Amino acid sequence: MKSFDAPALVVSDNSENITDLLINRAAKTPELPLYGVDQHDGTWKTVTAAEFLADVESVAKGLIASGIQPGQAVAIMSRTRYEWSLVDFAIWFAGAVTVPIYETSAPSQMEWILSDSDSVALFVENQEHLDRFEQIKASAPMVRSVWTFDGDSLEQLRRLGKETSAETLEMRRNSAGLYDLATIIYTSGTTGRPKGCELTHRGFVELSKNATIDIPEVLIEGHSTLLFLPLAHVFARFINVLCVHAGIKVGHQPDSKNVGPAMVSFKPHFLLAVPRVFEKVYNSAEQKAEAGGKGKIFRKAAYTAIAYSKALDTPEGPSLGLKIQHKLFDVLVYKKIRAAMGGLVKFAISGGAPLGARLGHFYRAIGLIVLEGYGLTETTAPAMITRPAKVKIGKVGQLLPGTGIKIADDGEIWLRGNNILRGYWRNPEATAAAMDGEWFKTGDIGELDDEGFLTITGRKKELIVTAGGKNVAPAALEDPLRANPLIGQAVVVGDQKPFVSALISLDAEMLPIWLANNGGDKTMSLADAAKSPLVLAEVQRAVDRVNKNFSKAESIRKFVVIGSELTEETGHLTPSLKIKREIVMRDYSPIVEEMYDSNPATGENGIN
Repeated sequence: MKSFDAPALVVSDNSENITDLLINRAAKTPELPLYGVDQHDGTWKTVTAAEFLADVESVAKGLIASGIQPGQAVAIMSRTRYEWSLVDFAIWFAGAVTVPIYETSAPSQMEWILSDSDSVALFVENQEHLDRFEQIKASAPMVRSVWTFDGDSLEQLRRLGKETSAETLEMRRNSAGLYDLATIIYTSGTTGRPKGCELTHRGFVELSKNATIDIPEVLIEGHSTLLFLPLAHVFARFINVLCVHAGIKVGHQPDSKNVGPAMVSFKPHFLLAVPRVFEKVYNSAEQKAEAGGKGKIFRKAAYTAIAYSKALDTPEGPSLGLKIQHKLFDVLVYKKIRAAMGGLVKFAISGGAPLGARLGHFYRAIGLIVLEGYGLTETTAPAMITRPAKVKIGKVGQLLPGTGIKIADDGEIWLRGNNILRGYWRNPEATAAAMDGEWFKTGDIGELDDEGFLTITGRKKELIVTAGGKNVAPAALEDPLRANPLIGQAVVVGDQKPFVSALISLDAEMLPIWLANNGGDKTMSLADAAKSPLVLAEVQRAVDRVNKNFSKAESIRKFVVIGSELTEETGHLTPSLKIKREIVMRDYSPIVEEMYDSNPATGENGIN
């Protein structure tokens, strides 16, 4: 059983909590910008550390005056925006516990989280969220106060808080210690009802302090990052806290369609994203070049970039000819991609799923090193991350200080350390099942090399065992399929079946662009495209390319392109874009059964 431990570089006093990170930051650099607030005209209003602290204290006093007690749960349901960060810290300053709710959550999901967590108050973004709450408020009777970001609720709290003394606020701020509950984050729920992960102040505080020391090349005081992932997700939430500690300015952009212009105007130094975002950037650049008659140049540039990056990992390095080509394409292609991301981006942190070697090499060669990380909600986000000085593309890095890892006999990844959840809220059975002493059993399957670099090979519960007894990890097939610009999602099936198949949805955003570039009708609907010989041939080529890396027993023998998207809105993806396999299989079971009922040698949409 291979295992590694990384000793903590710094250990906090048990009396500390997350609020101390902001107090210390404001004391050290009061005039340093901590936030940039989008003015929706291409400019950003700066909020300094001192201004943010004053705003947090003002709202926290209002929460205290409104009756919020230490340890009580207060929920936030909103898109990623400045007010989310403000209220999160204000809740902690009031001695309370934050409960995030995804802004896309259905009323039934709101009902479960609010009632299960005993939330006594709720912040929502707008009237539409308020209307959703109205549908279920009878089932969440403990929620006695509801405040709205789009309105004067925050200003009312600030006015109300003028009655609260600084001494009362300080007492409340210090009411929680390192091992006390900071937040209850409900899992995305790929299977079953979401479980509430009890995360302590320790996880955020210790990880922030140790990461800042451990990755100084990325976490530079005075630099900036643009957050566009949901702050309800632990990944973005931790980065937000980390940036307060490190003195990094954060901008918020909730609308995925505006991320491009926001990067140009905000000019971040590093980014936080899931692999799907990096795939989209690459595919958009490729299709834009194709539309402009420069597709051949882009493909040659991409080939050169990947070859150049791979050569960096060899003892001799890139050849002179490769260096010259790389420099040429930097002028023609690479610098334009960097400019589209603001021009200053040098690093990106990727998590949630494997990025894939092709994109890892491509981005490194164009001047953007993607640092792959690994963690879960239960580990306060990161447990492992790649270091800029030691990149192994295709692996998710090494342990952060203060954490440990081992691979169990069945290949499951177990983690321990300063970032592990306290337990599942009101669910001792789930806690007992997930913990073995201080070790948290992740449910993921992986491998460690001799230097402690981790490779994720699949999800334990998602492993497919074919009728022939072959174990297949769906993600290994699905992730490279999604690299194709036409493919939105891929869901590999085949458990207890004679061969492996896939359900494939098209990318509605990329479809018209691809059709226009390939002689198709760009007005074609998703339903019509799913039957189009032109589209099916391209999907078949994508499947063939992926299958080259697998044995016949592991490869996709048949696929069906469905005529609709698989999205969070349809209920088939979690907010962090993970596939809800049980829901997909339920909704598309007739199609799946038809794939296996028909002759596998004459499948409708493609067979290998």
